[in-house]
Amino acid sequence: MIGPRSLVPVLVAASLALMARPVPAAAQAAPEVVAEIRVHGNHVTTDQEMLALAGVTVGERFEGRMLDEVAERLRRSGRFLDVTVQKRFASIVDPTRISLVILVNEGPVRLILPGPDDPDGVPRVVRRRLSGNLMWLPMFGFEDGYGVTYGVRIAHVGSAGEKSRISLPLTWGGQRRAGVDFSRGFDRGPFSAVEVGAAIQQVENPAFETDDTRRRLWGRAERAAGPIRAGLTAGWQRVDFGGFDDDLGSVGADVAFDTRLNPVLPRNAVFVQAAWERFDVSEGPVLHQTRVDARGYLGIFGQNVLVVRALHEKFNGPAPPYLQPLLGGWSSLRGFEAGAFVGDTRALASGEVLVPIGSPLSAGQVGVSAFIDTGTAFQHGSRMRAERWHPAYGGSVWVTFTAFRMSLAVAHGRRADTRIHLGGGFAF
Repeated sequence: MIGPRSLVPVLVAASLALMARPVPAAAQAAPEVVAEIRVHGNHVTTDQEMLALAGVTVGERFEGRMLDEVAERLRRSGRFLDVTVQKRFASIVDPTRISLVILVNEGPVRLILPGPDDPDGVPRVVRRRLSGNLMWLPMFGFEDGYGVTYGVRIAHVGSAGEKSRISLPLTWGGQRRAGVDFSRGFDRGPFSAVEVGAAIQQVENPAFETDDTRRRLWGRAERAAGPIRAGLTAGWQRVDFGGFDDDLGSVGADVAFDTRLNPVLPRNAVFVQAAWERFDVSEGPVLHQTRVDARGYLGIFGQNVLVVRALHEKFNGPAPPYLQPLLGGWSSLRGFEAGAFVGDTRALASGEVLVPIGSPLSAGQVGVSAFIDTGTAFQHGSRMRAERWHPAYGGSVWVTFTAFRMSLAVAHGRRADTRIHLGGGFAF
């Protein structure tokens, strides 16, 4: 007889032998199979056309690369603005049964109701024409020394995705410009938005009283994270300015911290921007420009807001006249004419108290302000502490309405005349 103790080694040896035997192919993990295909978001394209474009059928073996392949086939068809293909399980008891979910966005569509002579009497969904995506915005601005600029920006949205836009700005008057630019926003990836464009523009430089004509190509990539925004830029310009006829290449980087909720009339907010740009001038040395612009908006009593600003920008060497920053006028140093001072370095500071009149809940507001401006501009080689600053003081009446702002200011500059400044426009 075989005792219980003698059975132990026999059972262990038998178990090891069974474990060592190869598992039959039928007992191995079964491959995943496409059990069903669901499509959503297609209004113009039929389900049968969707399946044909996707190039996948029920019963086909599922592989990991299938999601990207199906999405790429649908994108290449040119019928959809966005395509997303997802994997889902078709059964809770059989994990090998896979459901493909295809989500598409065909862009704007419209519904055509049946007419009295339509024998079918069935509404039809059709894709909107190109003009259905067209938008336009007025462009208007005025600043003493530059005159009135007016025009329109025509845009077509969704041409290369839901967050894409092609626009054509056309302006005349103080600044004459014609161009085209393309922008695209992203939800994922290293950049939040990219933009490329080309333009030809002309404006009279008030300091030198000569036309500044430029043909430009540029590109910009930007990343936004809450109130922080950083960007990279690159461009090329052909400049015709007086006796200068230069080719100008540039690259730059900037970062900004902006907590303003209402850029037209901020309150309890700050805006700080630092930028660097390199210029390769065809007829001159390589130049570097740095710029720091800081602004603060503090609510004091009632609706009143104290606004302070400091700006400093500087070239590392003598810059050609068409690159030198200007000082004077409505946008920089009130109390002096536009372009009263020019140099390789510009610095300014200002303080202003804004006093709104009327309810802050109304669509438009009117107000008055009192301000003090001071600034200086000088050529490379001089020191700021050795330069004369030009203070000015005055008051203004202003009006805001949605994205529009206009201001009429009266200011007196030291060792200068009293001047009236008018400026403003749309702030999109």
